[in-house]
Amino acid sequence: MSQWPIAELIPHAADMILIDRLLRCGDEDIETQLTVRAGGLFSQADGSLPAWVGIELMAQSIAAYAGYQARLAGAPVELGFLLGTRKYECNVERFPLGAELHIHATRSLQDDNGMGVFECQLRGPGIEAMARLNVFRPPQVASYLQEDFQEQPL
Repeated sequence: MSQWPIAELIPHAADMILIDRLLRCGDEDIETQLTVRAGGLFSQADGSLPAWVGIELMAQSIAAYAGYQARLAGAPVELGFLLGTRKYECNVERFPLGAELHIHATRSLQDDNGMGVFECQLRGPGIEAMARLNVFRPPQVASYLQEDFQEQPL
């Protein structure tokens, strides 16, 4: 179990934090958990979550991994970007109200420029989803976000 609450590991706020807790974090992987509740940001009328939210759950697990590693190193938690995924597969259309979902993400590639690839699985009662997520965390996030957009002569 983490010594830090999930809100201190993910650079999101309030309703955008979808993960309930960190179960385990290793050098190369992370396990997180959430219970599907009604009234959330992406909840359907019946309290379920559409299956496409699984990609965001996986991405937030990766963000928690990066935040945990940063905290261990005494560094600040920084913003990262989900670049995309290939072949997100899920055997259901919705995650039902009350379902306990477990997400496992394993880092398979990380380079010095901030590019990373994670193999992700999401499991719950009768639920299986998987994807490979491509992520990016610029080495100098603040300067990356403050690019100079000056007009160029034609």
